[in-house]
Amino acid sequence: MSEALRFELLGPQRAWYASRPLDLGPAKQRAVLAVLLLAAGRPVPTGQIVEAVWPDEAPVNGLNVVQKHVAGLRRVLEPDRSPRTPARVLTLTDAGYLLRVPPEAVDAARFERGVRRARAAQAAGRTAEALAEVSAALELWQGEPFTGFAGAYFETARHRLVELRAVALETRTELELADGRHGELVGRLVELVAEFPVRERLRHQLMLALHRSGRQAEALAAYREYAGLLRDEYGIEPGGALQDLHRRILRADPDLLAGARPERAGAGERWAGDPEPIPAAPEAPAQPPPTNPARPLPANPAGAPPPPTAPPPPTAPAGVSAQLTVPVQFTVSAQPGSPYPPPPPGESPTGVPAWVSPPVAPLFGAVPPSRRPAGVPGWLSVVATVGGAFTALLSFGMLTWLVVLLYGIWRRGWGSVLAAVYYLTVAVTFVVVVGGSETEEVSGPEGAVILIWLTTWVAGVPHVVLLNGRLLAWLRGLWRGRPYADRNRLRREYARYLLYQYPSARDDLRIGRPDLPRAYDDGGLVDVNSVPDQVIVGLPGLTRSQAQHVVVDRRMRGPYTSMEELASRCLLPAAATDSLRELLIFLPPAPAPAPAAAPPPTSPPGPPVTSAVPGRNAG
Repeated sequence: MSEALRFELLGPQRAWYASRPLDLGPAKQRAVLAVLLLAAGRPVPTGQIVEAVWPDEAPVNGLNVVQKHVAGLRRVLEPDRSPRTPARVLTLTDAGYLLRVPPEAVDAARFERGVRRARAAQAAGRTAEALAEVSAALELWQGEPFTGFAGAYFETARHRLVELRAVALETRTELELADGRHGELVGRLVELVAEFPVRERLRHQLMLALHRSGRQAEALAAYREYAGLLRDEYGIEPGGALQDLHRRILRADPDLLAGARPERAGAGERWAGDPEPIPAAPEAPAQPPPTNPARPLPANPAGAPPPPTAPPPPTAPAGVSAQLTVPVQFTVSAQPGSPYPPPPPGESPTGVPAWVSPPVAPLFGAVPPSRRPAGVPGWLSVVATVGGAFTALLSFGMLTWLVVLLYGIWRRGWGSVLAAVYYLTVAVTFVVVVGGSETEEVSGPEGAVILIWLTTWVAGVPHVVLLNGRLLAWLRGLWRGRPYADRNRLRREYARYLLYQYPSARDDLRIGRPDLPRAYDDGGLVDVNSVPDQVIVGLPGLTRSQAQHVVVDRRMRGPYTSMEELASRCLLPAAATDSLRELLIFLPPAPAPAPAAAPPPTSPPGPPVTSAVPGRNAG
């Protein structure tokens, strides 16, 4: 059954069984399916589904609502299954719900695999195969994914796929430039530069295509436009590779003509958004076969020159620059329920370092803005809240039960339904006891009923107001100092975006290092792999024993690559990881400078030293 299912996420969400399209049901049911498809073949905990599908205000009985949507999906995905037969496609395991479909059934997974195969073929020099793979992968893209879903989960997955598409477009353009198709690429590159204005690799390709098409003045104008954008918006200069291309165009370097290979970034450099190079296996130097197999040749025979050493990596400039250095590669294992399928070892499928956590949507136009779903508008929520409050106030509490009951039915919250029953009981009791009294004197029971009615009337108005989840969240934010927290959150998002686009900002701005003097405010980010022990001890949400456990584990077992690894290695509870998730970043430790090689010891002058082993003629 699962082999006949096909799903599309790159654009409108659709599904087919064989050649028959499937009706996936209402929006929330589609969102549940999207979460399961992003983790196809891996279990997703029910709590994570609730958090992803209802990011702003989870339903009170979230587990039951998820079960309802899962039952609807089972009917859609397995229409011929009888109710008594166990489900085979969408099953429940100890770790959560598991969608048993092959990765090839999801277009997003095929897209990622096609881009990875294209990059591998390009690194191996098989340009024709690489161009065919990346072109086939880009044909799967039908539009921006998850255009009906909101929340950090879908925003992160959407941004990751958009970023991977940009890397695929850059790879295809580079391959077509190498094939001499610069004339037909100019128009497409102009559109791509407008869509991704700060991707330096696309600017490099546009300038190169213009120059090879005989439009040198337009190539120089494209450089001036990009340099002005970086200076005005971000206060930085173009990277070294683009500056070098600009100088070579000015002097009409003949190597830039169409017959030459496309210019690449220098050693140790890459452009903003440029994918990580796939490391090739080192080639062993050719050596003559040993004359005596029983005695292999020494690694460095006496008198032979020492083996060549790799040059030190270039250091970052003093100021923030778009020139990027290739960081140390970390392999991050996929976690259950994560929206990121596991990349192959040594490769980062998004074209960014694996140690940089996927950023949220940036604060400026590097990525097309996403659209929020058409839910309840804010003005309608305010009007409903004000109308409900006035209804409870002007009816003297007699209609408070109706307002709360309608809200409970809409939100499917049994707590609100029980509160409505209480309000109705108080109103009916007041009418029966006080309205049926034949004397003007207030008896003891009547006084108690009046007191309960007054208290319920006064308390019902703020209760109706606080049913508005947005208002309740705002009040909680005021109580916890949310405005200050929001400012810090925006600074952290911006700092993560800088790390994502310009990894050299790690050293230039000292992001995540509160222990070092610096002028840049990163919102309180902490690089857990680099800060000293006293910073870890002071992290919020960690007890002293937990902080000491982290310090000892980091010393004994090395750095961390993700929050999930930190939580699993140090056995941190969910409450601690939730408070740390927005603060911690996981950068690889900076490589220690190699010690200077000591000169070989020289023998003191004197007579030659004879062998200590007695020979045949030794006395």
